[in-house]
Amino acid sequence: MLRQKKEWVKERLALKNFKQLELVDRIISLDDERKKLQADFDSLQSKINAASKDIGKLMAAGNKLAAEQLKADVATWKSSLEPVKQTASETEKKLEEALTLVPNLPSEKVPGGFAAEDNEVVKETAKPLLDDNVLPHWELAKRYKLIDFELGTKITGSGFPVYTGKGAKLQRSLIQYFLDYNTAAGYKEIVPPFIVNAGSAFATGQLPDKEGQMYFVNEDEFYLIPTSEVPVTNIYRDTIVKQEELPIKMTAYSPCFRREAGSYGKDVRGLNRLHQFEKVEIVQIVEAEKSYSAFDEMVSHVEQLLLTLQLPYRILNLCGGDMSFTSALTYDFEVYSGAQKRWLEVSSVSNFEAYQSNRMKCRYKDENGKNQLVHTLNGSSLALPRIMACLLENNQTENNIQLPVVLYKYFGSGVID
Repeated sequence: MLRQKKEWVKERLALKNFKQLELVDRIISLDDERKKLQADFDSLQSKINAASKDIGKLMAAGNKLAAEQLKADVATWKSSLEPVKQTASETEKKLEEALTLVPNLPSEKVPGGFAAEDNEVVKETAKPLLDDNVLPHWELAKRYKLIDFELGTKITGSGFPVYTGKGAKLQRSLIQYFLDYNTAAGYKEIVPPFIVNAGSAFATGQLPDKEGQMYFVNEDEFYLIPTSEVPVTNIYRDTIVKQEELPIKMTAYSPCFRREAGSYGKDVRGLNRLHQFEKVEIVQIVEAEKSYSAFDEMVSHVEQLLLTLQLPYRILNLCGGDMSFTSALTYDFEVYSGAQKRWLEVSSVSNFEAYQSNRMKCRYKDENGKNQLVHTLNGSSLALPRIMACLLENNQTENNIQLPVVLYKYFGSGVID
């Protein structure tokens, strides 16, 4: 694609505000060099093979002098072979490293823009009408003894809250409800490892792009997962699936770990931004031509889930400058925080097209028996912290917190008091 559509690729990368457009030319140049070195290697190897046969014929014919001369030529060619092989290997490594620095190309559906304020609002519901004296969730959590932020700081550090009593129960109730909602829609529940190796992190695009955002276990060279998308999608790394198995739909609960380096200020108060949080994820693996219908299905799935929680929400089509490295199209879901009077992101639904599957070598055989790359998609369904924050803030009364009806059977009650 880089060769055949070079200028178009650069245009798409520019939409993502990718600043290293010269990398495309460097990749093509490195590939030219690799091809030339491979041709030189093949030519030398061919000459050596042919000469080896001729030496045998000359010896059989008694022409020892000519045979010895040819042996000397073969020795010279063989001595030239290793440097060519070594240079080719180094060039191929440089090529692979350069390719990993190129982000996924944005879909034609992605709007232009540089930052969050340029995102396109697809849909927005009405904000709740709350009194001016409503409390933010961190004060509600303290009043009803739901979350202890100071205790988490003592045990670990800031960004590691401790859920207690009814707060812990509400967290567990939400997780169970989300999993039940997803499995009822045909998603198979998975309990994956919460630590992955570098190969898995590379396959889904966390490496090398988000290396500084992940917690690293030095002794074992493992990474704590930032989302269960990573282990769940990697179930199908180096796999050829049967076409009739598609679409593959999976859901998983996991803790998520993110260093969130550089985050500071009022936006990190309470549950707004954490280093450890819980999330339920949905993942789909589909045929290429069906990925955008799968995307629409996943967006609708998350929207209906938010509706059952009776939370005000809006859907954003992320602009090129606000997209992730790996995504081709992303819709963010935000819920409105009545006390903080701001929108908080609770889900991202993304289509990665063939970007992850190309890294993972995940394919299927089509009706003609040819291997085709699948498309991968994922979405939060849902991330817990900000959902809980908005449930507490938007449903507070003077004496208690009213819970949405769908949580009654999980929580065992309709109120927190």
